[in-house]
Formats: sequence, C-alpha cells, structure tokens
Amino acid sequence: MAKSKLEYIWLDGYKPTQSLRSKTKIVKDFDGTLDGCPMWSFDGSSTEQAEGNSSDCLLKPVAVFPDPDRANAYLVMTEVLNADGTPHESNGRASIDDDDDDFWFGFEQEYFLVDTTTGKPLGFPENGFPAPQGPYYCSVGAKNAFGRSIIEEHLDICLEAGVNVEGINAEVASGQWEFQVFSKGAKSAGDHVWIGRYLLERTAEKYGVAVEWRPKPIKGDWNGSGMHANFSDSILRTCGSKEVFEAVCEAFAPVVKEHIEVYGAENDQRLTGAHETQSIDKFSYGVSDRGASIRIPIATVENGWKGWLEDRRPASNGDPYKIAARIVKTVKSAVLDKVLV
Repeated sequence: MAKSKLEYIWLDGYKPTQSLRSKTKIVKDFDGTLDGCPMWSFDGSSTEQAEGNSSDCLLKPVAVFPDPDRANAYLVMTEVLNADGTPHESNGRASIDDDDDDFWFGFEQEYFLVDTTTGKPLGFPENGFPAPQGPYYCSVGAKNAFGRSIIEEHLDICLEAGVNVEGINAEVASGQWEFQVFSKGAKSAGDHVWIGRYLLERTAEKYGVAVEWRPKPIKGDWNGSGMHANFSDSILRTCGSKEVFEAVCEAFAPVVKEHIEVYGAENDQRLTGAHETQSIDKFSYGVSDRGASIRIPIATVENGWKGWLEDRRPASNGDPYKIAARIVKTVKSAVLDKVLV
C-alpha cells in the first residue's frame, strides 16, 4: 500500500493578524484529488480558536496541490469549521460571495526577508542603514539584490506545485521582494496566495531567514509592503464603458472604513499619502494613478474600457480571503442600472 503525506494548512485565530498553521496526515492509496482528502481536526485551544473544555475544530479541505519539496506529498489548504460543521468565526474564506467564480483576482504580494540574527531586512548592516532607496527595485547584482536564491527556489516550487505565480521582482527597499498570483474565482485566488505564502515561509526556513509580512517594518523613508488587489467581474471585463468603471469606483467611497478594517493591521503606518499610497482616511481613483486608492490601469482604458481595477490599499499582511470578500461585496453594491442601459 502506497502512503502519502498530506500537509493540512489552515489559518489560526490570532488577532489582528492570523498566522499559518500546518500538520501532516499520512494517507494510504491517496488518489491526489480533493475528494480523496478526508476531513480532519485539531486542538483549537492552542490556536486561539476554541476553549480547552471544548477544543476540537474541524479542517475542511478546499484545495490540494502536489508538494514538490517532499516525497509522496501534497499540500491541502483547508477552512476551519466549528465542531458542528459551521464556519468558524476566523474563517474568512466562507464569507466570500462568489460561488460562480465570476470574480478574477490578481494579488501582488510584497514582503521583506529578514536576517534572524540582526532582526533587520537582508542588505541592512547590523548598525545603521544601507544606501537610500533607488537602486534596489528590480535590481541585479550582489550590491543591491539580497536573497535571490530564496525567491528563485520559492518560484520554482510554486510553479511545480501548480500555484499560479505570474511573476516576481525585487521591490523598492533593500531585502524587499514581491510575487504575483492570479486566479479565476475569489476563493481560488485566496487559496493560491496562502499556499504561496506557506511555501515561502518553508523555503526561507532552510536558509535561517524569516519572512516579514507587516506593512511597515522599517520606519522612515522606506517603502512599506502592500498586497495590491487587481480584480474584475464579467461586467468590467466586457462593458466597454468608462461610466461603468467610474460607478464601480464610486461604490467604494462610502465604505472606506469597512475596507480598511480587513486590509491588514498596522496599515496606517503604510497608507500615509507618501511612497505611492493614498492616505488611509481618504479615497480617490484615477487612471494610472499609483497614489490613488484605486488605480484604473492604462491597459483597461486602451482596451476600450474593458479590463480590471487595482485596489492599492491592502497591506502585505492582509488576509486575501477577507479582502476579496469585501471587494466582491462592494462591487456588487454598485449602482449600474443607469449606465448599463
């Protein structure tokens, strides 16, 4: 009988930022399908998701990926359920209203790689700071690019696993990188981001390097880390109407607070109006405007107003499930009856 290692991955209940958890289940004659992944459970009292006197939480498999880094192994993304089978309050995925996968999402995941000895991003000296920003973005060479072996290995593993990474690049600050993930379906996009994050954490472990997801770990004149959310639905992809895009953008204006609440902790330190951001308490949109809350890509305009929008506010530590759920809700609230006539 063949035995497979299934790594069950879930989000804990820590606030304000949830963390990844995982454990391995050995399964005989696993067929590699989602249907072949059994329900499992864990001790929720150890993850801020249950009390000790009633500690069982359930793990419901929602996506399965081959695990290229282990023999006979798979990565199983799961949702956390209460013992009665209802979604746990920490389960952001269950709140997404996109069962028909009409929404497509592309997330631009930024992060820092941190030296665990100094506690500083790679490329930062033990005392003081490196040269100012400028040479690090999309950099080449040992003087400006730090940690490339980690991000290249991560990219290869993601692609082998079937995570839909569409690109990587060095970012504006020293030791800062980005990978981009796309998927058709809001829930699926969140799955791919979380598996991508998991694989990055596990890859960096081997190098003794930590991944810093907070949006502003280095104070001062250094770019923060975001997770820009590019999104569309069938209307935006086909409408050919500037008025429709403006109506969708206007729907975001009255719910700034609701979006910021799920866009990641400490985001006020990043959304200051500087470093290609809009202030956290303001809302704006514009064509090709990287200082706006929502950017209308020039590609959308040049394609006859058919395409997508980019919400630039989500922080690097935000939960893509909760971010997508809020964006879907707001887009669906847009008043389009007059402009679609």
